[in-house]
Amino acid sequence: MEILASYLAGAWHPGTGPATSLMNPTTDEPVATVHGHGLDLGGALAFARDRGGAALGALTFAERGERLAAMAKAMHGAREELIALAVANGGNTRGDAKFDLDGASGTLAHYAELAKGLGDRRVLIDGDAIQLGRTARLSGQHAWVPRPGVAVFVNAFNFPAWGLGEKLACAFLAGMPVLCKPATATALVTYRVVKLWADAGLLPEGTLQLLCGPAGDLLDHLGPFDVLAFTGSSGTARTLRSHPRVVGESVRVNIEADSLNAAVLAPDVDLGSETGRLFLADVVRDMTQKTGQKCTAIRRVLVPADRRADVIDGLRERLATIAIGDPSRDDVRMGPLATKAQQRDIEAGIARLAAATDEGYGGTGAIAPLGVAPGVGCFVGPVVRTTADAAGCAVMHDHEVFGPVVTVAAYDGDAGAAARLVARGHGSLATSCYSDDKDWLARFVPAAGAVSGRVYIGSEKMASLSPGPGTALPQLQHGGPGRAGDGAELGGLRGLALYQQRVALQGDATILKGLA
Repeated sequence: MEILASYLAGAWHPGTGPATSLMNPTTDEPVATVHGHGLDLGGALAFARDRGGAALGALTFAERGERLAAMAKAMHGAREELIALAVANGGNTRGDAKFDLDGASGTLAHYAELAKGLGDRRVLIDGDAIQLGRTARLSGQHAWVPRPGVAVFVNAFNFPAWGLGEKLACAFLAGMPVLCKPATATALVTYRVVKLWADAGLLPEGTLQLLCGPAGDLLDHLGPFDVLAFTGSSGTARTLRSHPRVVGESVRVNIEADSLNAAVLAPDVDLGSETGRLFLADVVRDMTQKTGQKCTAIRRVLVPADRRADVIDGLRERLATIAIGDPSRDDVRMGPLATKAQQRDIEAGIARLAAATDEGYGGTGAIAPLGVAPGVGCFVGPVVRTTADAAGCAVMHDHEVFGPVVTVAAYDGDAGAAARLVARGHGSLATSCYSDDKDWLARFVPAAGAVSGRVYIGSEKMASLSPGPGTALPQLQHGGPGRAGDGAELGGLRGLALYQQRVALQGDATILKGLA
């Protein structure tokens, strides 16, 4: 059985201490082990700052982009192997594995293309030069330069490839070295990707390190110019934010946490229309893709009161066709949850919703998965709960069930009322709305946008082109306010700002122009 070593200070270290097994959530069998104790994490961070920072600083934006392009190409070349690992360790179907892996390689490739446009520079200019004196001779200029620290990634279990790729693309291009700590339960894909890059010589010394297993004393060694980027639960986010070292050194922190994302159906939409079919397809996709284990997945479905029964019927009809079971089978479209702990949490969340809502589909989520022995694996089927009173059902706005579960709730059709219900989620990564009524959208979008990181507008003319609201695109920011963590990643070149320092330059205009 493979032992996952950590890649620190330019070498692979198997670690010491008790072993933790990584499990196959379909069969309950171990697929790898990790030790992860006895590692010099302070030394690893120092190595990144000293060696990694210098290595990236010696490269221009275009040269960093060439490395990112090579990383994307290497991932694509190992795609079949990585898909097999995602099926075995993550319970992904082939389609879900490709969603994660192609999201990672696609993001790396996108930032490689952006790097071409930045050329041979090492400094990014922010805005135009500003005349400060009686003539333009004395000028000011804002610019972005790499922070002289290390970016520490603490990533979630659900996207072991994309979670690394989306953060790494921005940090690497910005000029900041990285230490990544993936979630242990699904670390096999992350481990293989980093090993693939290291073996191919794509990682300049100290630019990317990997910590497999527990975080240990990692945070105790953070400094004032480091960045801590976390994806996961709001509870863990609070712990990280309040860590004495993080507080004492004013470490820059970026959080992507819980999100009760809402899909809102406007009253002008007929379910048989192009827009209506898009709405139903998006809800079902978000429920079943990655078994609902996406931070951007729809959790609350807000529909006009007179459409609620029809929406439930439409979801029931589509969900009934979803084959659930062993994800290695070609006929299966939804696999297990990632871990037993996730299964227990989701079953408890369904019970909590059931106390305040009615059944729409799926009961408790208990199923007999295809190709799996009874009682084996981490399976929960799609569940639809429903209520006639969206405003009065507090639990649907307060507790995220991180799996294939949605609550369909009735509202009065008013755009303002819908936006206020969206806000009850206390901040979302992605809000989706479905309408071809420009007046309704003009009232809904600004209000919903104020409490959302991204607003997806589903309509007739874009339906055939849509990747769905659950896809985080590198061109657009990924993050959200409030409960969602108040962080932001990606968004084209905006994504580099997390890993850079904006500095105001003041002096002779000719000198400033030369520096820029």
